[in-house]
Amino acid sequence: MKIGEQSKPRFEFRSFGQCFCEAHKRMARLSAPVPEKVWERESDEIYIISSKNDINNTKIRNGKMDIKTYVQTVDGLEQWNPLMKGEFPISREVLEKEVFPAFMVEMPALTKDTYSYDEFIAMVKANKDLAAVRVHKQRFGYMVNDTICEVGNVLINGAKVVTINSESTEIEDIKKTIADVGLEGVENINYLQAIKRVIGMSDKPLANE
Repeated sequence: MKIGEQSKPRFEFRSFGQCFCEAHKRMARLSAPVPEKVWERESDEIYIISSKNDINNTKIRNGKMDIKTYVQTVDGLEQWNPLMKGEFPISREVLEKEVFPAFMVEMPALTKDTYSYDEFIAMVKANKDLAAVRVHKQRFGYMVNDTICEVGNVLINGAKVVTINSESTEIEDIKKTIADVGLEGVENINYLQAIKRVIGMSDKPLANE
């Protein structure tokens, strides 16, 4: 695999906690060379979290909305597929047919043909089952056993957590990477689950709290 390459849906191991220091050291030392553009990346995103939904992952970055949907779990690894991509202003039709159905909440009254980012966020904030969560990511990219890996410092509404992951289309390569960096037995937690735990929508702890 190549970082940034579009391919068939990948499987992913990811976890969140306060520190994966030893695993990070091993990941860095085992990594093959990676392009300079992925050495370190930062982004600011908004995740739309729904108390009614755990299968559709919705985020907004640079004015663009991206929804991924959960496909299956194989050997403890999750597979996700792109569901939709959209830009603001966004049409009523897309909101009615794709966005709010993905949240699995009651449809708000949509009276306009298009909605700006601010108008959309206002609708989210008005719904008791939804939350617009600020997420800042500082990500460090690696490549271990031909799997795309990263360690990230993540601020979720200002609360700092650390994430570590390995993803690939090849399940056995991810499992070898998990073993090689010392993450066997660590819970696989996706962004939706992690954010819900941090903001109190779920009462489960993160991996090493």
